[in-house]
Amino acid sequence: MPTRSTIIACGLAIFLAACGSTPPTPEQATPALSSRPAGLPGVGHEIALYALGLIDTGYRFGGKNPEAGLDCSGMVSYIFGQASGLKLNGSAADIARAGRPVRRGELRPGDLVFFNTRNAPFTHVGIYIGDDRFVHAPSSNGRVRIDPMNAPYYAQRFDAARTYFD
Repeated sequence: MPTRSTIIACGLAIFLAACGSTPPTPEQATPALSSRPAGLPGVGHEIALYALGLIDTGYRFGGKNPEAGLDCSGMVSYIFGQASGLKLNGSAADIARAGRPVRRGELRPGDLVFFNTRNAPFTHVGIYIGDDRFVHAPSSNGRVRIDPMNAPYYAQRFDAARTYFD
């Protein structure tokens, strides 16, 4: 079984590789990509890197720290508090209400993505890390992990995205 250090190193390598990807051509770029102000990208990247450091942390319903286990909103609250000092508390729906809406095409690392996983809006939340991927604490498989936004399960259930830095 890989050590936590190995997992963190692999996660950072994947994240940094995504940052080195080729930018879209003008035909591929959408107007929405250039309409969002710069904000604080450094904080967003810190949040994304912190999230990668929690990969494989155990899941626990209501969990708010890595030692005891994390659920999705507990993971987001913990990471935002540790990486940026920003306090986001409550359920995924509560956290969604606190942010500013962002179109999917405007997502940046550190933004939050919300899903309808229990036939109600904003029942699951994850942290966008770039390259159309997010880190989250799903109850299935019981571990914090990375999933692609376009995975069939999540693509069908995507609700909205929020930012907390602009």
